[in-house]
Amino acid sequence: MENNNYGIIMAGGIGSRFWPMSTEQNPKQFLDFLGTGKSLIQMTFDRLLRFIPADQIYILTNESYKTQVLEQLPSISSYQVLCEPMRKNTAPCIAYAAGKLYDLNQDANLIVTPSDHLVLQEDRFATTVNKGIQAAESGDIVTIGIKPTRPDTGYGYIEFQEGTETTPNSIHKVTQFREKPDLDRAEDFVAAGNFYWNAGVFIWKAKTIIDSLAIYEPDIHNLFTTDLSNYNTDEEQIFVNHCFADTKEISIDYAIMEKADNIQVILADFDWSDLGTWGSLYTHLDKDTDGNSVKGDNVKLFNSKNTLIRVEDRTEAVIDSLDGYIVVQSENRIMILKNENEQELKNFLK
Repeated sequence: MENNNYGIIMAGGIGSRFWPMSTEQNPKQFLDFLGTGKSLIQMTFDRLLRFIPADQIYILTNESYKTQVLEQLPSISSYQVLCEPMRKNTAPCIAYAAGKLYDLNQDANLIVTPSDHLVLQEDRFATTVNKGIQAAESGDIVTIGIKPTRPDTGYGYIEFQEGTETTPNSIHKVTQFREKPDLDRAEDFVAAGNFYWNAGVFIWKAKTIIDSLAIYEPDIHNLFTTDLSNYNTDEEQIFVNHCFADTKEISIDYAIMEKADNIQVILADFDWSDLGTWGSLYTHLDKDTDGNSVKGDNVKLFNSKNTLIRVEDRTEAVIDSLDGYIVVQSENRIMILKNENEQELKNFLK
């Protein structure tokens, strides 16, 4: 039986919230943050291999990262690396991938996932995605929701119909997507029970997303998916470069997810983190009895607690009396940041 499942790994971001390790030249998806010997993009690729053949996993990235992608994923071919010539957010990228893969296989199921998330219990992830693929056969858009463990203000939320049983892998009609809330609203969401974190993983048939673009974003549809004759030819990159030059910048959330009325959410049953900040990484790291997570052969730590420290092994560091800080050194860059201010890092970097 033909495998109609295609993976699309979104790997074009800069990961500025993980400065100073993550930079525009070497962003976080190519780094080994967990000390496993694998980068985040390699872990994501291996996760998809559980139900998608290697030659049907495509990487959407900026053209400046193509070499890094091929170095880190030697089992894929260059034609599986889809390069955006400029950053125009996620909707144009997904339109590009949908057009290309629909041209290859009109029955294609697309599993779209970020490259830099952490997923534990990968067998459960595969079960959830496979159930989502079945649900998407009817022409619905399917997204994955994560049960919130705290009133987090750093995640978007998916609201689904009230009064339904929230058993693992149950599927519910989405009422609306909610942007990142303030703390009071996040507490209300968690208390209500019918708000889950938006994992940013989407499952749909290629035809479904093309039809949705035609309805909600006709300009993007006209550019990328009306005429498919240039896809999978020697003219593809030239064609795509022109499309990106002419398209607007918009996320798939604003373009489709907040407008469509045929969206289902499948309630996940696996541990997940978007690894969006140093703080989110800290929760997954080993710590000493004082709550410190230290990496660096020559760190001497005194009177400190609840602190994340990452310095290079060749660097000697003496650190005293920190409580709730993030200390990271990478090459000639160093950051000392209070935990409570990590959401301000982007502003500080400006």
